[in-house]
Amino acid sequence: MVILDNGHGIETKGKRSPLFPELLEFEFNRDIVRRITNACQILRLPYIVLVPEIRDIPLQERVRRCNEICLDHDDAILLSVHANAGGGTGWEAFTSRGETVSDKIAEVFYKEAEKILSPDFRIRKDRSDGDLDKEANFYILKNTYCPAILTENLFMDFPKDAGYLMTEMGRKKIAQLHIQAIQKLYKMKII
Repeated sequence: MVILDNGHGIETKGKRSPLFPELLEFEFNRDIVRRITNACQILRLPYIVLVPEIRDIPLQERVRRCNEICLDHDDAILLSVHANAGGGTGWEAFTSRGETVSDKIAEVFYKEAEKILSPDFRIRKDRSDGDLDKEANFYILKNTYCPAILTENLFMDFPKDAGYLMTEMGRKKIAQLHIQAIQKLYKMKII
């Protein structure tokens, strides 16, 4: 079971592109998750959307919801979808610190990101611990019962990235990389 977290809510401060005010992270995240769920329905892959609301749901509540789902689905993983900002460019994925199943999941997403976004966009990696993902103590990654990864799908404050995030083709490709990774995880029996 893939649990899809679409990140921030409509009123979350600061989650918009400084270059294109119409590019709001809450809308982008929900659009990508909507595209993923549409594909999962067609492919008959089980999923749950963690945050159907458009308002911001606190991290503690999102983790509580995820952990409640995990009690009934021991094969669940959490996929948290975001757009990045902060002076960079490219695509990256985060897991919690340490070596976990989440690292294997992130590797699958990195391979799909390489196929779909490279060489047009940088794939941001951290090989310091032997794998590609970046590790962080993000609340949603370290407090869920199930393996969890957070994807940062290009930067809303970098012109090339932000422009791509606003296009139908860009959103289609970003959703595609997530869908292909999810399909592979099902085939690998990780979920």
